[in-house]
Amino acid sequence: MKTEPEHKDKYNSGSVFKIQLLFFIKAFWKTILAWIVIVTFVVIGIHYDWDNSVIGGGVVIFAIISQAFIGLIKIIGLIPVIGPFIAQVLALPFYWLINGVGYLVSWVAIKRGYGKDVVNYRILTVVLLIGIAIGFVLGKLI
Repeated sequence: MKTEPEHKDKYNSGSVFKIQLLFFIKAFWKTILAWIVIVTFVVIGIHYDWDNSVIGGGVVIFAIISQAFIGLIKIIGLIPVIGPFIAQVLALPFYWLINGVGYLVSWVAIKRGYGKDVVNYRILTVVLLIGIAIGFVLGKLI
């Protein structure tokens, strides 16, 4: 009579997933905790109707100090095939320079009373940035 090997029960798909999830949480616990704190801060700020600049400033300061953005890019880099390419695009200084100039121009335009034009401009900037990211990924894959 043939018996089932012992290791088959030990390594069924459910337990392997649990083990991998535990390793993931153990490896990225600081990033996960930082993003939980950020999301909680934003939800509390919206609930108590805090000023948007206070919420945004708090998130940026906390995320830079805790390196939450870098951790998020590392997690995105774990996605098979396209993750490393997306992480590379997000790390490009040119990418951040375009986005930063866009925010600066938007701020100046809003101060001068061109609020409706800023919306169109920001949409075009976001489409350009997404296009750069998609083009970079496709260029690396092809």
